[in-house]
Amino acid sequence: MVKFLKPNKAVVLLQGRFAGHKAVIVRNFDDGNRDRPYGHCLVAGLAKYPKKVIRKDSAKKTAKKSRVKAFLKVVNYSHIMPTRYTLDVDLKDIVSADALQSRDKKVTAAKETKARFEDRFKSGKNRWFFSKLRIEN
Repeated sequence: MVKFLKPNKAVVLLQGRFAGHKAVIVRNFDDGNRDRPYGHCLVAGLAKYPKKVIRKDSAKKTAKKSRVKAFLKVVNYSHIMPTRYTLDVDLKDIVSADALQSRDKKVTAAKETKARFEDRFKSGKNRWFFSKLRIEN
Protein backbone atom coordinates (compact mmCIF):
# COMPACT_ATOMS: atom_id res chain seq x y z
CA MET A 1 0.00 0.00 0.00
CA VAL A 2 1.21 3.50 -0.77
CA LYS A 3 2.08 5.56 2.27
CA PHE A 4 0.43 8.94 1.86
CA LEU A 5 0.56 10.08 5.50
CA LYS A 6 3.97 11.69 5.35
CA PRO A 7 5.56 14.60 7.22
CA ASN A 8 4.35 18.08 6.16
CA LYS A 9 0.97 16.69 5.02
CA ALA A 10 -1.96 18.81 6.19
CA VAL A 11 -4.66 16.82 7.99
CA VAL A 12 -7.96 17.52 9.74
CA LEU A 13 -8.47 16.02 13.19
CA LEU A 14 -11.72 14.09 13.60
CA GLN A 15 -11.79 13.18 17.30
CA GLY A 16 -10.99 14.77 20.62
CA ARG A 17 -10.61 18.30 21.87
CA PHE A 18 -9.28 19.63 18.56
CA ALA A 19 -11.80 17.88 16.30
CA GLY A 20 -12.31 19.92 13.15
CA HIS A 21 -8.97 21.68 13.51
CA LYS A 22 -6.24 21.56 10.92
CA ALA A 23 -2.82 20.17 11.71
CA VAL A 24 0.36 19.16 9.95
CA ILE A 25 2.12 15.82 10.40
CA VAL A 26 5.57 16.26 11.97
CA ARG A 27 6.53 12.60 12.34
CA ASN A 28 4.69 9.38 11.58
CA PHE A 29 4.92 5.95 13.17
CA ASP A 30 3.36 3.55 10.66
CA ASP A 31 3.98 0.35 12.63
CA GLY A 32 3.49 1.88 16.06
CA ASN A 33 5.80 1.43 19.03
CA ARG A 34 5.73 -0.24 22.43
CA ASP A 35 3.43 2.33 24.05
CA ARG A 36 1.09 2.65 21.07
CA PRO A 37 1.00 -0.57 19.02
CA TYR A 38 -1.01 1.03 16.20
CA GLY A 39 -0.23 3.49 13.43
CA HIS A 40 -0.07 7.01 14.77
CA CYS A 41 1.61 10.35 14.13
CA LEU A 42 2.85 13.42 15.93
CA VAL A 43 0.99 16.49 14.70
CA ALA A 44 1.29 20.24 15.25
CA GLY A 45 -1.92 22.14 14.65
CA LEU A 46 -3.85 25.34 15.09
CA ALA A 47 -5.83 25.65 18.33
CA LYS A 48 -6.83 29.24 17.46
CA TYR A 49 -7.01 30.50 13.90
CA PRO A 50 -6.05 34.04 12.88
CA LYS A 51 -8.89 36.54 12.53
CA LYS A 52 -9.80 38.28 9.30
CA VAL A 53 -7.57 41.29 8.64
CA ILE A 54 -8.99 44.27 6.74
CA ARG A 55 -7.19 47.22 5.21
CA LYS A 56 -8.43 49.91 7.61
CA ASP A 57 -7.05 48.07 10.67
CA SER A 58 -4.09 49.70 12.39
CA ALA A 59 -0.74 47.94 12.54
CA LYS A 60 -1.34 47.04 16.18
CA LYS A 61 -4.77 45.58 15.44
CA THR A 62 -3.43 43.69 12.41
CA ALA A 63 -0.68 42.16 14.55
CA LYS A 64 -3.22 41.09 17.16
CA LYS A 65 -5.56 39.57 14.58
CA SER A 66 -2.68 37.68 12.96
CA ARG A 67 -1.88 35.70 16.11
CA VAL A 68 -2.41 31.96 16.18
CA LYS A 69 -2.25 29.37 18.95
CA ALA A 70 -0.60 26.02 18.31
CA PHE A 71 -0.97 22.59 19.84
CA LEU A 72 1.10 19.40 19.75
CA LYS A 73 -0.49 15.99 19.92
CA VAL A 74 0.03 12.31 19.15
CA VAL A 75 -2.96 11.07 17.13
CA ASN A 76 -4.16 7.67 15.92
CA TYR A 77 -4.29 7.37 12.11
CA SER A 78 -8.00 6.53 12.28
CA HIS A 79 -8.68 9.91 13.93
CA ILE A 80 -7.28 12.09 11.15
CA MET A 81 -8.43 12.88 7.64
CA PRO A 82 -5.65 13.61 5.16
CA THR A 83 -5.98 16.48 2.71
CA ARG A 84 -4.33 17.19 -0.62
CA TYR A 85 -2.35 20.06 0.88
CA THR A 86 1.19 20.10 2.20
CA LEU A 87 2.75 22.70 4.45
CA ASP A 88 6.47 23.29 4.01
CA VAL A 89 7.18 24.42 7.57
CA ASP A 90 10.21 22.78 9.14
CA LEU A 91 9.09 21.65 12.59
CA LYS A 92 11.12 18.46 12.91
CA ASP A 93 13.98 20.13 14.81
CA ILE A 94 11.74 21.62 17.54
CA VAL A 95 8.89 19.10 17.85
CA SER A 96 9.80 15.55 18.81
CA ALA A 97 8.29 12.69 20.77
CA ASP A 98 10.40 13.47 23.84
CA ALA A 99 9.18 17.10 23.76
CA LEU A 100 5.77 15.78 24.80
CA GLN A 101 7.11 13.97 27.87
CA SER A 102 7.42 16.98 30.17
CA ARG A 103 5.19 20.03 30.46
CA ASP A 104 7.88 22.70 30.10
CA LYS A 105 9.40 21.08 26.99
CA LYS A 106 5.94 20.87 25.42
CA VAL A 107 5.22 24.53 26.19
CA THR A 108 8.51 25.73 24.65
CA ALA A 109 7.96 23.53 21.57
CA ALA A 110 4.42 24.90 21.19
CA LYS A 111 5.68 28.49 21.42
CA GLU A 112 8.29 27.88 18.73
CA THR A 113 5.66 26.18 16.56
CA LYS A 114 3.36 29.18 17.07
CA ALA A 115 6.13 31.53 15.91
CA ARG A 116 6.76 29.48 12.76
CA PHE A 117 3.05 29.25 11.96
CA GLU A 118 2.70 33.04 12.36
CA ASP A 119 5.66 33.64 10.03
CA ARG A 120 4.08 31.34 7.46
CA PHE A 121 0.72 33.12 7.81
CA LYS A 122 2.28 36.59 7.44
CA SER A 123 4.12 35.50 4.31
CA GLY A 124 0.73 34.85 2.70
CA LYS A 125 1.43 31.25 1.75
CA ASN A 126 -0.80 28.26 2.56
CA ARG A 127 -3.94 30.36 2.93
CA TRP A 128 -6.18 27.30 3.13
CA PHE A 129 -4.38 25.99 6.21
CA PHE A 130 -4.96 29.22 8.15
CA SER A 131 -8.70 29.44 7.47
CA LYS A 132 -11.33 27.76 9.62
CA LEU A 133 -13.26 24.77 8.32
CA ARG A 134 -16.77 26.07 7.84
CA ILE A 135 -19.95 24.85 6.26
CA GLU A 136 -21.52 27.76 4.40
CA ASN A 137 -25.29 27.75 3.92
